[in-house]
Amino acid sequence: MAVYFAAKALLPQGWAENVRVGVSPEGVIQSVVADSVPDEGDIRLDGVVVPGMPNLHSHAFQRAMAGLTEVVGDPADSFWTWRDLMYRLVGKITPEQLETIASYLYIEMLKAGYTSVAEFHYLHHDVDGKAYAQPAELALRVAQAAKNVGIGLTLLPVLYTYSGFGGQPASSGQRRFINDTDSYLKLYDSIATALAPEPMQRAGLCFHSLRAVTPEQMHLVLSSQPQPQPIHIHISEQQKEVADCLAWSGLRPVEWLYDNMPVDDRWCLIHATHITESETRLMADSGAVAGLCLTTEANLGDGIFPGQAFLQQGGNWGIGSDSHISVSVSEDLRWFEYGQRLNNRRRNLLHLETEPYVGNVLYQGALHGGRMALGQNIGELAVGGRADWLVLDGDDPFLATAKDSELLNRWIFACSSNPIKDVVTGGKWVIREGRHEKDAEIKADFAQVLKQLTR
Repeated sequence: MAVYFAAKALLPQGWAENVRVGVSPEGVIQSVVADSVPDEGDIRLDGVVVPGMPNLHSHAFQRAMAGLTEVVGDPADSFWTWRDLMYRLVGKITPEQLETIASYLYIEMLKAGYTSVAEFHYLHHDVDGKAYAQPAELALRVAQAAKNVGIGLTLLPVLYTYSGFGGQPASSGQRRFINDTDSYLKLYDSIATALAPEPMQRAGLCFHSLRAVTPEQMHLVLSSQPQPQPIHIHISEQQKEVADCLAWSGLRPVEWLYDNMPVDDRWCLIHATHITESETRLMADSGAVAGLCLTTEANLGDGIFPGQAFLQQGGNWGIGSDSHISVSVSEDLRWFEYGQRLNNRRRNLLHLETEPYVGNVLYQGALHGGRMALGQNIGELAVGGRADWLVLDGDDPFLATAKDSELLNRWIFACSSNPIKDVVTGGKWVIREGRHEKDAEIKADFAQVLKQLTR
């Protein structure tokens, strides 16, 4: 067992000093002892240690289009015109390119503080919409990228069959996404089997959205895979989506979901941007996780999630970088609070009666919700958990002069440069002094892929 020593670490019960953390060869935390004295063989962690953050929503391939859609092409530019541009990119990507994009992105995530990711994977087929000889080819490319760079992964193969509510036929731009229920369940089984031996990887169920599947499909998938596992779905991201759902069913998307599906704490509802007070209560009471993707929701003009009300009702939530316009734990957390301020024209809204420091509420809340959404024992420095942590630069002026209660506030709201020095996942160093051992190789490969895709 390797033993690490941290002068200051964030434990589930709060900040602690002189913490010895024992880690098994399998990367699992075996002991956590605060107020201790280091032994000669302990591995010193030079800085402030915090649990690594789970990223609960990612479309890895979309990192390749970041920054290319900020050009006016339609006076009524919206999510739907952005989606058309995304389809053009989808029509080009090869399996090799996808693995390179995911590898580059996952290194960015590690450097930014994300030590595990839920990949919402709906790019399944070749450019003509035909299944590969190995139907899980693209999904397994993503899994290989995660393994190669050392980030934890919950791989969520997506059921995507239709283009709109009521089983509308898919468009040509969606041809690489489409599976019927039988082919989806076979795909899921092959992915779950392939990931079973991997200690930092697992599979989960995923429906793209209510508009992309039918109720019958959802019931069949859930009954065919009844074991406890994460279940993810996009929901109520856009006002048009809400209007279309009302026209189809007479109910708003979240209302329909709770009336027709067994939603509980296994579920992660991505975005849920446009929800009513009653829908907010439904989500909070059920224990489902609200999957918030703050920089993407801002970039696409989605809207602002009712975060203050949701927190006051004890709702679970976490963060994801989604389309990866930006990859930063601190930025996504900061913008959760800032969105509430802009919407309400007040300050310091995401707090709890027992915790007045916004940064503490943000970081601990996202750890908890992310752990639930990924279905892995992550997100806290505790016995039995995976050894995933960040080492923040203790010499950063903002961190070096902060009281314990102020540390997360200082990082999230004050640090303009990234203070993350080192990152450990599964008990192994993956970032040292801000660098990954495969930085140069994967950076060069990624640049080549961008050139190929943007010709």
